[in-house]
Amino acid sequence: MKTEKYSEAYESIKSLVEAEADLIANMANVSAMLKDTFHFWWVGFYRVDGEELILGPFQGPIACTRIRKGRGVCGTSWAKEQTIVVPDVEEFPGHIACSSASKSEIVIPVRKGNEIIAVLDIDSEFLNTFDETDQLWLEKICKLFS
Repeated sequence: MKTEKYSEAYESIKSLVEAEADLIANMANVSAMLKDTFHFWWVGFYRVDGEELILGPFQGPIACTRIRKGRGVCGTSWAKEQTIVVPDVEEFPGHIACSSASKSEIVIPVRKGNEIIAVLDIDSEFLNTFDETDQLWLEKICKLFS
């Protein structure tokens, strides 16, 4: 069921992204599509700005505005240049609690060519929400920004 939902969402997102050159517009639509399809607690992008990530388009409650490179799940994903899946955010060293309702998280780097330009951050209000299926499809979605 999850794979089928991702497959359908991917095709819709691909059509949207291919038809629009503006990065912010695409991030906004990807956030909305993922939130609407999967009902995650929080879905959004943090854009690279110097040595910080700055809040970009998102769906969900108010979020942290700036995150330093290497800090929290988002900053660590950016620094390590890899997807990070966190089954329980309370067990992640240095987790930044933007919302106490967040229990699990996945963060995927977004590349333009060889450069990381943003991260896609998705939080769930439940423990152990994200698995290899999520990682596979979300990485595939993020590759649409290349």
